[in-house]
Amino acid sequence: MDSLEKQLICPICLEMFTKPVVILPCQHNLCRKCANDIFQSSNPYLPTRGGSVASGGRFRCPSCRHEVVLDRHGVYGLQRNLLVENIIDMYKQEYISRPSPEQKVDQPMCEVHEDEKINIYCLTCAVPTCSMCKVFGAHKDCEVAPLSSIYQTQKTELSDRIAMMVGNNDRIQGIISQLEETCRSIEENGRRQKSKVCEKFDHLYSILEDRKREMNVKVNSEQEEKLNYIRRLTRKYGDHLESMTKIMETGIQTLEEPEMAVFLQDTKPLLQKIAEASNTSHLERVERGYEKMDHYSVSFKREGRALRNIDFSRDDDEEEEDDDEVAVDADVRAEQTASGEVDSLNEALPPLLPPQPLSTRRPATSS
Repeated sequence: MDSLEKQLICPICLEMFTKPVVILPCQHNLCRKCANDIFQSSNPYLPTRGGSVASGGRFRCPSCRHEVVLDRHGVYGLQRNLLVENIIDMYKQEYISRPSPEQKVDQPMCEVHEDEKINIYCLTCAVPTCSMCKVFGAHKDCEVAPLSSIYQTQKTELSDRIAMMVGNNDRIQGIISQLEETCRSIEENGRRQKSKVCEKFDHLYSILEDRKREMNVKVNSEQEEKLNYIRRLTRKYGDHLESMTKIMETGIQTLEEPEMAVFLQDTKPLLQKIAEASNTSHLERVERGYEKMDHYSVSFKREGRALRNIDFSRDDDEEEEDDDEVAVDADVRAEQTASGEVDSLNEALPPLLPPQPLSTRRPATSS
């Protein structure tokens, strides 16, 4: 029976359930009065009628912290647990019908008067004491009251405070839930904004890569054109050198001819060939500085300053973004034009220096 009695104790008032007993959605039970007290402490601003809450709201079960949502009937809309009420009636009838065993009550004794039981409460000192202390002891000038009345008063006060703490815990739990939700929102918004920033920078990287590729194409084009011209000129000089080498070998063989008549016959055409081979007027020469490519110089000082000043913009700055880009581009071109720098992104390739034949130059004199 003792274990059954423990199951019939309300977790709020700590006494046996009183009719009517309401059952919560989580299957825990409360006295209707206790449920109403918890509901009022959890919803202090809801309108009341006749001392009870008459509109919907919510509170948490004191046993499992499950949230209980009420309709417009409030606590009176909760279902009564008739089974528990019947068990309580049966328990009380069984408890009353059977003879009560003599129970030894472990009542505290007065520390000053060891044979006296503590049976009164000193209101002045706010401590329980005995009758002898009131008559002869330290509390003879104090105001006292029966222990039972103070017991009921403080028990009710403690029950109300517990119900208030349950309501406060419910509100704090709601604040914690809101803070946790705020943390999740901050994390999600942070991830979203970091993704947007990465997309912006990736777009900027792609623009730079495109411009770099276009610049390299222009440089490679002139490089190949100059290399092809120099290689072609090298082949011409090589062919001329090979021809002169053959004539020189023929001249050396002619010098070894012992017959004077034969020697004189071969010398005249050989001298004519040597004269023709010595004439290099038909061969082209490369202008001085033809190999240089420094006219493809670029300067990113202004762009570097703009990149270092990149920062998060306000909402009203986005409307002016297109106009700012046009103005910055115009300023960059004006600055490069004033400084004499050549931007290969916007300027056409400079023309190649045309090779000039040797006939237009003064021939070199041999020593």
